[in-house]
Amino acid sequence: MSIQQIYEQYHQVVQFLSIYIREAHPKDGWWLGNRFTKKLIKTIFGNRASMEHNDPINIEERRVVAGECETALQYGVRTYVDEMDDVVNKAFAAWPTRLYLIGLDGRVVYAGGLGPYDFKPKKLKSAIDAYLRELT
Repeated sequence: MSIQQIYEQYHQVVQFLSIYIREAHPKDGWWLGNRFTKKLIKTIFGNRASMEHNDPINIEERRVVAGECETALQYGVRTYVDEMDDVVNKAFAAWPTRLYLIGLDGRVVYAGGLGPYDFKPKKLKSAIDAYLRELT
């Protein structure tokens, strides 16, 4: 089950947002670009994992990297960009990646585990199904 499949199934009844928070593995930070690690990451995530960017130092750079991320991931969901103060990342403990379902009342209905290892779209789908059943 992929985010794309969930989006295709539910986009008429659920609003989807993708928020780029910050670079998970910047070259000038926690970089995974050595030969073995890079090969392992590419094997697991294909070309969707970025390891070729520095951590953006201004919002314009962050927007550029976010746009590249949106294109590479091919979720089909528009990507928004967290401000440089990382307010969204801090509020949702989202780094490096995380899935959330927010209810109509603004409360967190589902908070997925931290990615990439606990990035489980199938769990999000189950949470959406349960929430939609509660609404009817």
